[in-house]
Amino acid sequence: MLLLTLRPRRRLLQLLLLISAAATISAAAALYSSYHGEDERALLAFKAKFSSDSGALASWNQSTSYCSWDGVTCSRRHRWRVVALDLSSQGLAGTISPAIGNLTFLHSLNLSSNCLQGEIPPSIGSLRRLQRIDLGFNMLTGIIPSNISRCISLREMHIYSNKGVQGIIPAEIGNMPSLSVLKLSNNSITGTIPSSLANLSRLTELALSDNYLEGSIPAGIGNNPYLGFLELSRNNLSGLLPPSLFNLSSLYYFFASVNQLQGHLPSDLGRSLPSIQQLGIVENRFTGALPLSLTNLSRLQSLHAGSNSFNGIVPSALGKLQNLELFTMGNNMLEANNEEEWEFIGSLANCSRLQVLAFGWNRFAGKLPGSLVNLSTNLHMLQISNNNISGVIPSDIGNLEGLEMLDFGKNLLTGVIPESIGKLIGLQQLGLNSNYLSGHLPSSIGNLSRLLLLYADDNSFEGPIPPSIGNLIKLLALDLSNSNFTGLIPKEIMELPSISMFLNLSNNKLEGPLPLEVGSLVYLEELFLSGNNLSGEIPDTFGNCKLMQILLMDDNSFEGSIPATFKNMAGLTVLNLMNNKLNGSIPSNLATLTNLQELYLGHNNLSGAIPEVLGNSTSLLHLDLSYNNLQGEVPKGGVFKNLTGLSIVGNNALCGGIPQLHLPKCSSFYLRKNKKGISKFLRIAIPTIGSLILLFLVWAGFHRRKPRIVPKKDLPPQFTEIELPIVPYNDILKGTDGFSEANVLGKGRYGTVYKGTLENQAIVIAVKVFNVQQSGSYKSFLTECEALRRVRHRCLLKIITCCSSINHQGQDFRALVFEFMTNGSLDGWVHSNLNGQNGHRILSLSQRMVIAVDIMDALDYLHNG
Repeated sequence: MLLLTLRPRRRLLQLLLLISAAATISAAAALYSSYHGEDERALLAFKAKFSSDSGALASWNQSTSYCSWDGVTCSRRHRWRVVALDLSSQGLAGTISPAIGNLTFLHSLNLSSNCLQGEIPPSIGSLRRLQRIDLGFNMLTGIIPSNISRCISLREMHIYSNKGVQGIIPAEIGNMPSLSVLKLSNNSITGTIPSSLANLSRLTELALSDNYLEGSIPAGIGNNPYLGFLELSRNNLSGLLPPSLFNLSSLYYFFASVNQLQGHLPSDLGRSLPSIQQLGIVENRFTGALPLSLTNLSRLQSLHAGSNSFNGIVPSALGKLQNLELFTMGNNMLEANNEEEWEFIGSLANCSRLQVLAFGWNRFAGKLPGSLVNLSTNLHMLQISNNNISGVIPSDIGNLEGLEMLDFGKNLLTGVIPESIGKLIGLQQLGLNSNYLSGHLPSSIGNLSRLLLLYADDNSFEGPIPPSIGNLIKLLALDLSNSNFTGLIPKEIMELPSISMFLNLSNNKLEGPLPLEVGSLVYLEELFLSGNNLSGEIPDTFGNCKLMQILLMDDNSFEGSIPATFKNMAGLTVLNLMNNKLNGSIPSNLATLTNLQELYLGHNNLSGAIPEVLGNSTSLLHLDLSYNNLQGEVPKGGVFKNLTGLSIVGNNALCGGIPQLHLPKCSSFYLRKNKKGISKFLRIAIPTIGSLILLFLVWAGFHRRKPRIVPKKDLPPQFTEIELPIVPYNDILKGTDGFSEANVLGKGRYGTVYKGTLENQAIVIAVKVFNVQQSGSYKSFLTECEALRRVRHRCLLKIITCCSSINHQGQDFRALVFEFMTNGSLDGWVHSNLNGQNGHRILSLSQRMVIAVDIMDALDYLHNG
């Protein structure tokens, strides 16, 4: 009976257990379905805000489990829950979906190095399990949401390099007890550093550089006992360094460069920061001396303290810093005046790891210590420019074979450059400028095949520029200006394939023609050749230099015309050819240089009209055409309307232009000019006509008394073919009263005409003395000799004789001798004024016609024989 009663109860119990298990399984299945759908929906919503050309999210589709999607990691403990999302460097664009807040099991979120825009969604504050977030290197905007502080498990926050992120640092971040890394650098964050950050007792790294933070460094910053990395550079921080900072025995990296911090470094610095390895306080307002305890920082690898106001001497025991690799103290007020104060250099020789030593722009004086050459062969950079250091460059400077940058510029160094400098074959930058170095520039410089920049300007060298510089096939810039170099410009320099920044050879004593190879400088932007003795024609090959922007060739002796190939120099902005001996006309194609802003052609021998098209140039701002032989109408457009940017003085045949130039009107001016043209034409022809008459009158006299013959110097060949009497230089000198100004009859381009007498022949003469220093004068002398010796016409004045000799200064002397025309010049007769005030009576119309016929007859004879 009892057995029958128990069996139904057992079956009932089994049935109840079965129902309970089924309910549990059903509930679990429902919960799984809920979680599964929630995370998948969140990821798909997340994807919907993105775009990617790289196909990074191609796997994100419902044909596969989302736990296998690229960048997605699911939990092993909590199946189907997303715990990590890493989509860094996938080229993603778009915004961060607020759906990210639904991934509540997320531990790590990395979206760095993409192109994400928009704001950081506040829903991130829902991720209470989040331990690491990295949104760096994007284009995010807006503020850092304060509710990010709800992520109480967060250990690392990386929101850096998003220039659109602005606002203040939320003070609530100081309430995140697990935070150990906070990196907010390179944003546009303003305000102050919250004092609440001192509450982050587990903080090890704090990076706030490259923002717009102001105010002082929080006084409690030293309350973070584990803080080892502190980067505050490039803000607007001010005030003193808080004393608590020097309690951070774990601090190994501290940079606060480019701020407005001030005060002294504590004297016990070497004991306060025993772990410090990297210390940077460049460009602040620190003062005082470098503490002697600095030498106790045994782990110190780099010290950047330039651009402050530190003074005094450098601690002499720096050699104790065995790990020192970089020591930069430039732009302070440090000094050394004697051997004892220079001891720190010898001490640094013990720092075998030293790579950078820079103390330029200070007040170092006295002699450069020879121990400099004992520094580490690992030294890459030695920068000591802009001091008052004297002495010589050590002869064993070549021992520093690891140097890549050596700068001795702007000191008081003397002596020669050692040949051993050629051993520094790794050198990329060499600065020797602005010293008193002498002797020759050593040819061994040509061994520096990796050199990019060479500055040797403003010295007292002698001799030529070494052609071996042409071996510097990587050279980008070369400055040898103001250094007394002589001789020719080596063509090897012009053949350097890499030189592109600038080539400066100005203000030396270089001479001779400019090598045609200048056209090989196809990448050069700036060429300076001013202030030398260069001569010859400007090479047409300049047309190859299409990238050249500045070309200065003023104050030389270049001849010939301006090359038409200048039109090909499309990049030219400044062209200066002033103070040369250029002739011909101004090329109109200069107006096609659409970038040309400054054009200087003054003090040459240019002739012809000013090209009208120059007035059409919209880029030209400054134009100097002064002191040439230009004529005709001045344009009225462009730069010709700007009196402050235009100079045309010294061209007496110009007319027109804007009224402010006060030039004569071209209508009446040209009429006078035409008369002057005829007058000029007659002044050339009449002496020729008169020469025939003069020779006819004195022919008998020359046959009665032949002058004494003196040795001829450089007499033109055409005069060796005929019998002409030669008048000695002394007779002409005496006959013109030593070429007195009182005897000057007129001056021309190639010489001066004097009145004189020949006592042994008792005749009055006119002597044209050629200026042999003027380019083209000798050619003019030969041309006139050739023309005048052949004339046989009643209306042409025949030459009496010539003189080609040596004056009392040992210089060439050349002159032509004619009979003096006592009745004045034909110009005076033809152009006498209406009142006869010039001493000539007025010619009648018939008399003028006779003169014109005679002139035409003489001209026909000259042209046609």
